[in-house]
Amino acid sequence: MKQTTMLEIQALKGQEKITMLTAYDYPTAMVLDQAGIDIILVGDSLGNVILGQPHTLGVTLEHMIHHTKAVSQGVKKSFVVADMPFGTYQASTEQAVQNATDLIAKGGAHAVKLEGGKPILSTVERLVSIGIPVMGHVGLTPQSVHQLGGYKTQGKSEKKAKQIFEDACALEKAGAFAIVLECIPEELAQKITDTLHIPTIGIGSGAKTDGQVLVFHDLVGFTPSHIPSFVHPVAHIFEDLTNHVKTFIARTKEMSS
Repeated sequence: MKQTTMLEIQALKGQEKITMLTAYDYPTAMVLDQAGIDIILVGDSLGNVILGQPHTLGVTLEHMIHHTKAVSQGVKKSFVVADMPFGTYQASTEQAVQNATDLIAKGGAHAVKLEGGKPILSTVERLVSIGIPVMGHVGLTPQSVHQLGGYKTQGKSEKKAKQIFEDACALEKAGAFAIVLECIPEELAQKITDTLHIPTIGIGSGAKTDGQVLVFHDLVGFTPSHIPSFVHPVAHIFEDLTNHVKTFIARTKEMSS
């Protein structure tokens, strides 16, 4: 089975939709890889999904390396992208280079993802210049949740839409190979998609992007809390597993001594 490359991901733009799901461990990575997913994202959403935190801000580089390594062990074909967590690339370009290098060398990621636009352009340029593929992320950027006032759609005003559009264009110019568009109006997502030469991957941004990404646990109903309205679960794993455990408990209680 041949490993998917960054160039092959880019070549899908305008040809077929790109598929991306999150994974945080070895068995999930194996499932996604064998199913044929194009990209596996080791997201800092593990803070919410795996660690039970209220947001992504508590996720550390050590967390990301640990989980990325587990995922990379289960992958033979899919392209693995690892999030750079909050505080690991904002202070300086040198800091970003070291931490991104660790995610690649120690974690086994094929690329890293950074949130933000114009303020991080020099960092993106530097990472790309030393051979580290970078995926951008604009719109709703969870690492800025306090500044944004919560998890809500971005780019609804003309001013904000213009900023997001300009950030996306600037990221492409800086060398990003693809960009995640999170929770922006569909018409804005389409405008960005039609303008850029690199793929856009949407989440909660309509169907006009070059691909779609979801949190795996949301997709399969393994999230006990609120699921975003744009997610249409294909299973109800949390409920099913709870019932299986109840069956085990009942069988055990009924065993004769």
